[in-house]
Amino acid sequence: MPDLPLIEAKSIARHFGSVQALQGADFHVNRGEIVALIGDNGAGKSTLVRILSGTDRPNSGEIRVNGEPVLFSSPQDARAAGIETVYQDLALAPDLDAASNLFLGREVFKPGLLGRLGVLDRAAMARRAREAMSRLGVQIRPNAEVFKLSGGQRQSVAVARAAAWATNVIFMDEPTAALGVVQTRGVLDLIRRVRDAGTAVVLISHNLPQVLEIADRVVVLRLGRKVAEAASSDITVDDLVSAMTTGSLRRWQHQKTGNPSND
Repeated sequence: MPDLPLIEAKSIARHFGSVQALQGADFHVNRGEIVALIGDNGAGKSTLVRILSGTDRPNSGEIRVNGEPVLFSSPQDARAAGIETVYQDLALAPDLDAASNLFLGREVFKPGLLGRLGVLDRAAMARRAREAMSRLGVQIRPNAEVFKLSGGQRQSVAVARAAAWATNVIFMDEPTAALGVVQTRGVLDLIRRVRDAGTAVVLISHNLPQVLEIADRVVVLRLGRKVAEAASSDITVDDLVSAMTTGSLRRWQHQKTGNPSND
């Protein structure tokens, strides 16, 4: 059903002992959009992403994928639902080539000489990796050793791997944090191409100007709750800082309506 969000989280709560990481947080992602999830340290971003990617479970609340209730017990459950995550450390195997990293944990085998035993079908993995990267405009040879790649190229391999398997959403945690200007531009363009290919992207970032440049919509968490949400074209960096620190976009709303603030 096209009108339903790809992923919807309602009233998600998560506590760790006496620490309340999420207090009834709401979040949703639609097909064909980039959503930025922002907030100060301790706002609950990482906890929410872990829950939606299957590495943690909420104490209460509901998660729906394409309108259907789900309960993720592991990252494998989330992957089966078309959800992939690119973490800040990339989780690449540097001693393997790009194609092997795209198929890490999903290796393709061909029948071996000893009956049921199989051997890696490196040719098939290289061919499919080349096709996957070509669709996204990633110009990296499938047999390129990852440890020889630049930071931006490694990020591209990680994004291409997620895009090759995600059918719904990719979560990206600070994808440009350690990159230079040119490499950052390449990764941002790659994220747009992932979105344009039909896979929604959730971007977790502290780089607010970059968020406004690339995201279609911005969601702000504060103290474990969603406190603001707006189209990126309607807000400024100052608005986002205000929401992160005070939990309100009232200043922006007053400016848009022309009414003076009474605060």
